[in-house]
This record gives sequence, C-alpha cells and structure tokens, in this order.
Amino acid sequence: MNIGRIGLAALGAFVTFFILGGAIFGVLPSLREEFLKYPALFRDQQGQISHMPVGMGAMFLSMLALATLYAMTYRGKLGISDGALSGARFGALISIFAIGAFVVHNYVNLNIGLKLTVFAAGLALVSWTITGIVIGIIYRPS
Repeated sequence: MNIGRIGLAALGAFVTFFILGGAIFGVLPSLREEFLKYPALFRDQQGQISHMPVGMGAMFLSMLALATLYAMTYRGKLGISDGALSGARFGALISIFAIGAFVVHNYVNLNIGLKLTVFAAGLALVSWTITGIVIGIIYRPS
C-alpha cells in the first residue's frame, strides 16, 4: 500500500464529498425544505455550523478509512479509467452499505417521512459513488 497516496486520496475524497453536499443542497432547495420539516431531529443552520469542526474531523477520518479499504482491495491496473471504474464500484458498494445501515435504519427508528428517506438514499448513492471515483483516480499502489 502507498501511504502517501492513501492520504492524498482521503483528502481528495473529503473535499469532493463536501463540494457535492453543498452543490446538491444548492441545486435542490426542496431537499433543504424536507429537512426543515423535522426541527426536533435536525439542528438549525447555526447549530450545524457550531458543530462543523467535529463533523469535518470525523468525515476526514472516515475518508482515510475508505481510502485504506480501497488500497487493501485494489486489484486494477494503473490507468486513470481503470481507477475510475474500480473506484465507482467501490463507491457504489459503500453507498449500498450507507443506505442500508444508516438511511433505511433511520427511516425505521426516527419519525421521518419516506420522501426524506428517498432523498437521502439518492444522495448517498450519488455522493458515495462519486467519492469512490475520486479515491480510485487518485490512489496508486506503491
């Protein structure tokens, strides 16, 4: 495994994930409105901003874990297109895990609607797949 590339892939994934999140919420104002329907569950904007450093630190550690898992399972060649394809497969698998373990789990346990659950599942599928592609393009074995 190439430790430097794992770190670089984690950083790229971290930046990508936050850019995607901001872009998706900017393009889909109805998604923000859906979250606002549940003020007892979700922090307001100021509350989210005040907790952002903890969330960003945790997300970076998560991206390090994902980049390490990718590096441990990488079996492709060195080409960018191969890295993108294997990264997309990896990201899609991570999205399936996230949808089952978090999105649907939250739908079962929290008093949220199906519309928010479907939004969250779509967001997970898109964001984790693209994040996986970025990891796949950046990571190179040693």
